[in-house]
Amino acid sequence: MIGLNGIVEGMEGESQPKPQLLPSSDGTEPLSPSSFEGDARPQFSCFVSVLSALMLLATLGAILWFSSNTPQLDRFEDPVRALDLMVSRTMEAQDGLDQAPSWHRWVTAWTSGSDQAERDQAIQWYRELVATTGAPQAHLQLAILQGESGYREEAVTATQAWKADAEPFPLYARFIESAYGDRPLSKSTELALQAELAEAVPAGWFYNHLAAALAARAGDVALGATVARQIQARGALVEQRAQVLTGVELTCLILGSVLLLGIMRLRGRRTDILRLHQPGVPPPWPGGIGSAVLLRGGALGAVLTLAFLSFAPIENASLRALAIPVANLPLLAMAYMYLLKPAGLNFRNGFGLQIQWGQAGRLAGIVLAVVAAGLWGEWVMGRLADSLHLTNHWTEWFDPDLVWASGSVLTISLLEYVIFAPIFEELAFRGLLYAILRRRLTPLPAAMISGGIFALAHGYGLIGFLSVFWSGLLWAWIYERTGSLLPGMIAHATNNLLVCVSVMTLLR
Repeated sequence: MIGLNGIVEGMEGESQPKPQLLPSSDGTEPLSPSSFEGDARPQFSCFVSVLSALMLLATLGAILWFSSNTPQLDRFEDPVRALDLMVSRTMEAQDGLDQAPSWHRWVTAWTSGSDQAERDQAIQWYRELVATTGAPQAHLQLAILQGESGYREEAVTATQAWKADAEPFPLYARFIESAYGDRPLSKSTELALQAELAEAVPAGWFYNHLAAALAARAGDVALGATVARQIQARGALVEQRAQVLTGVELTCLILGSVLLLGIMRLRGRRTDILRLHQPGVPPPWPGGIGSAVLLRGGALGAVLTLAFLSFAPIENASLRALAIPVANLPLLAMAYMYLLKPAGLNFRNGFGLQIQWGQAGRLAGIVLAVVAAGLWGEWVMGRLADSLHLTNHWTEWFDPDLVWASGSVLTISLLEYVIFAPIFEELAFRGLLYAILRRRLTPLPAAMISGGIFALAHGYGLIGFLSVFWSGLLWAWIYERTGSLLPGMIAHATNNLLVCVSVMTLLR
């Protein structure tokens, strides 16, 4: 995998943390960890530190309990509508891909996986939806998916139990048996079913393919051709959007991979090729003080988040977006008061948030290389997941605000995902947690511990956890090598932006 070996080598090849002399922000004598000793060194209660640690562990445990014990579908107000939209657009993109040149189909299969794998995954999701909600629409859509994916016998068998149920199940049974069963279908019966279908099923991928199957079974060439044109037109439209997204990701992947290879080749000649800011990590403050600040600030942030979400309506996107900066304010305020200020630093020079204009090109190249490394990691994890038949749940990336919300709510959600989350999460998890771990540990274990906590805090399943963990490793590594949080913040924002744009382009 491109970039991974070099990244691990770069982490393992670093020396043990050493005290660093830092220029103070006001031009006075450089400060070192000894500046915190004596009467000026703050005293923190061990009892409060332990209590804060227990509060953070309880918060993390609550997140994990909620993510593992709360059914994913319960987190949506209308999961039937959401899955209908997601699967319809995915299948429409496949319809469009069927019309594309063979090389384009190969590229899409290489980047995204096979068509059959996506169909089988959608069938699993619909089985869960049927078992959870029992919605008649979900039953019908599952049967259509099975019929269109080579599982016609399963689709027809499921309809046997529908005939004794209340409407619309008997009607749905006639649709599926006529479209995917073995009994002959006359044209007059087919036309009557087409009329009922137009009234019972909304327009979209499921309607079009069921109508096409009925027309094909009855030999209705004219209607079949009309429906086929509708399928092709809709598929071409969705596939064009997917092509743009694939093109952007491939461009980032190719250019970033070239830069990654260049970084690997130059590493032995210029060890400072990535350095943007001095001093970087390990930080100048003692690990004990840093740990006390991290525990207290994190615990206060957890309490504020709980209080904020308890009193703020969950549907109010503006208040939800403010939860991120509000929750991080205690931690950042304490970090400035007890860590940065005593060392003569501020947030800009303490975390490398300000660089020279002459370094802008190098910064852009570093960010592109990190984004490419992230995409390679996602690709490898995707192929491994396919081989092991593992999937991440669709609710982990389907965001109703990105899909259905008004323009103002959408703007606030993008602000939350693309601006607030990258800035505050990088300050907390890399600027403080990773840096404090680096006082005692070498880069790789420090990155793994901070990345693991970062991934657990998101509350995703296994694949989502590994994806976030990999990102945390990359952003910690680039902070280590550059001495600046800016590359990680920009790469983090780029990653979130790509996800948001993908969801909006395909589903909105």
